[in-house]
Amino acid sequence: MASHPAFIRDGVAVVTGAASGIGRAAAERFAGLGLKVALADVNASMLEEARAAVAAVAGGDGRVIAVPTDVADRAAVDRLREAVEADLGPATVLMANAGREGGGGLFADPNRWTETIGTNLFGVVNAIQAFVPGMMERNAPGAVIVTGSKQGITTPPGDTAYNVSKAGVKVVTEALAHELRTRPDGRITAHLLIPGFTFTGFTRVRTSVKPDAAWTAEQVIDFMLAAMERGEFYILCPDNDVTRAMDEKRMRWAMDDVVLNRPALSRWHPDFADAFAAWMKT
Repeated sequence: MASHPAFIRDGVAVVTGAASGIGRAAAERFAGLGLKVALADVNASMLEEARAAVAAVAGGDGRVIAVPTDVADRAAVDRLREAVEADLGPATVLMANAGREGGGGLFADPNRWTETIGTNLFGVVNAIQAFVPGMMERNAPGAVIVTGSKQGITTPPGDTAYNVSKAGVKVVTEALAHELRTRPDGRITAHLLIPGFTFTGFTRVRTSVKPDAAWTAEQVIDFMLAAMERGEFYILCPDNDVTRAMDEKRMRWAMDDVVLNRPALSRWHPDFADAFAAWMKT
């Protein structure tokens, strides 16, 4: 596990959305691998709790910093980079993980759209633009991990703003992967983490008990590290209810809407319900 060349002792991992869930689990695991860790999140009180937990794993406060950051604000992300470089050194691992639930249907409040796109999509763009040029200039082994979503691929009806933001995240991260691999002797890799149903802060607001179908955030990070060791870009996580084979079928069906010129979102179209059910059984 974790044999990716970016995971070196005294390297520096920057994790956004690090106060809870997948981000906090990643920060703790990176600290356990011997990296210094910078945690960023908009929730200052939860961020401090996470910092203390990560510092306990890292072996001391001097190896961990916490910087309250609104990733939708490019100036704030630039200040995050400056704090990281001043206190820990240049980043070798960037995990652009910060995100918010959408709740933004097509005709939702425009402010809800702005907030969702700002955090989920521009938060990723801001982090990449702030940190990756320096990583490329140093050309040391590095990794950029971006947290996407299956909803950004299959785009189910309902939460349109969230789907749009995560579809954009997929496109941005694919573009980053292409940019990095076309550089001569490039030593930085990009990875799109696509979690399954995970028991995180989003889930906890609805239930304090982990649903049987959900993975823990720690399971997601274990899966992520193993996939990075294998050199995978698309890190498509299953969970306790949905297998990879099921995800693949759903994603292929979504793409075939274009290829076969079916109605948009035909998976949820009553005229295609039987066909989709049969497809999932094949």
